[in-house]
Amino acid sequence: MKKIGIWMDIQKAHIITLTEKGEVRQTLFSEVENYRPSGGSGTKLKGGPQDVVQDSKYSERKKHQIKRYFNTLAELVKDAEAIIIFGPADTATKFRKELNDNHRLLAAKIRSVIKVDSMTDNQVVALIRDFYK
Repeated sequence: MKKIGIWMDIQKAHIITLTEKGEVRQTLFSEVENYRPSGGSGTKLKGGPQDVVQDSKYSERKKHQIKRYFNTLAELVKDAEAIIIFGPADTATKFRKELNDNHRLLAAKIRSVIKVDSMTDNQVVALIRDFYK
């Protein structure tokens, strides 16, 4: 039985596959850009030149990068029999929503989504092993 645990955040996903023969570890990097607007104007004078920041352009780019990240991750775990997803923030929840919307067969294999902070590699493997016991 192929049981998979995914620790993920917006930057990377650690995929641990438990099989009868042992465990296989794999890391997927998201390539999602971390955009921070520089904002502000080029002068202190009222009405002087100002930088125009196209927030919608960057938001749309980030949305497409996240979708590509989630689709690549879904492709890597498509042959799993059971999946748990965990990680900080809302990335794991957003990934589950993406699976529910666009990969229904894979979404049916999700056993749990758990919110956790940063973990070492050994803690990740221990959490997955304990969950599937």
